[in-house]
Amino acid sequence: MIETADRIIEIKEYYFSKKLEEVKSLDNSDFPIINLGIGSPDLAPHDKVIQALKTYASKPDLHAYQSYRGIPELRNAIADYYSQYFEVKLDANREILPLVGSKEGIMHITQAFVNPGDEVFIPNPGYPTYAAVTKLAQAKIRFYDLKEENNWQLDIESLEKMDLSRVKLFWLNSPHMPTGVQYATEDLHKLVGLAEKYQFLIINDNPYSMILNMHYQSILSIEGASEVAIELNSLSKSHNMAGWRLGWCSGRAEFINAIVKVKSNMDSGMFKPLQLAAAEALKLGSDWFENLNSVYKQRRVLAEKVLQKLGCSFDANQQGLFIWAKLPSNISDCEKWVDHLLYEYHLFLSPGFIFGTQGQDYVRISLCAKEEQFEIALNRLETYQS
Repeated sequence: MIETADRIIEIKEYYFSKKLEEVKSLDNSDFPIINLGIGSPDLAPHDKVIQALKTYASKPDLHAYQSYRGIPELRNAIADYYSQYFEVKLDANREILPLVGSKEGIMHITQAFVNPGDEVFIPNPGYPTYAAVTKLAQAKIRFYDLKEENNWQLDIESLEKMDLSRVKLFWLNSPHMPTGVQYATEDLHKLVGLAEKYQFLIINDNPYSMILNMHYQSILSIEGASEVAIELNSLSKSHNMAGWRLGWCSGRAEFINAIVKVKSNMDSGMFKPLQLAAAEALKLGSDWFENLNSVYKQRRVLAEKVLQKLGCSFDANQQGLFIWAKLPSNISDCEKWVDHLLYEYHLFLSPGFIFGTQGQDYVRISLCAKEEQFEIALNRLETYQS
């Protein structure tokens, strides 16, 4: 028997990879599934972006392999975007690396900086991929807990008391998924100070900053962060381009060069018309975000009604594409409760346990569904008793 590598022994298939197959199997025309669990934007990109892709894709001379570092037009557009919205100045030639979606960047960065046995700090609750990739690198996971009683903010005082001498990476996600909290600027300054002291690298995963948020934040805007931080970002959520797989990382040139060593051996440059269309997307004015957020605000009102009907409680000031909500006090098993909603009402929400032990008593609902879908969910829940 041919055995698999030891590095995948502890790796499980991504929860949504398996669960969505089950959800799909339950779907039928008479009683369709209302999927409010996934953060995949259902809205289209701007017409200018789609037209740009059509125009460039029809040109016969744009179909060759591209640079591993992305085309200048895209890097320049990213630099301008960061200058306009985050007040961060980036060298487009040296400090920006386009990626096939920011998710690949999690793997590339880990491979570039983490050795077996190094320690990697990961938020709990947090995006499951951080832990999975750390396990693949055979590094040691150390979770830092985010707690409701602290409004899910960083607990810098607790971090200062920990042994940070072997930490190599510190995964940060602000605005945070799944809790929808943006970290206090003062705490980010202190975190940068810890990174400088112990020489670990902060990675801020920042795809939600433009959604239901007027205070745009980048780790790279913090004094001293350029020496100890990299930021991941993408067009998936901010520009409704999740399936286009267009992201980037930014930071000092030495960090980018290290990541290129990994990336250039794992993939080639992205299709040039995609990159040119992405550059057009990044040039859209602030009215794009105003219109986008007006839709999400309307959906949020309905999502809150769904959660209230289910007896869940939540903070009304969350940012991003989701609402993170606490389960009713009489619900003791999150997974069974979510499955009950799925089987009985054909309504799918994300159980909080998939984001870590701090999510056991919570559920996440997505705003990536049309208003009529929320209305159908509310109608189905008319007879619901928690």
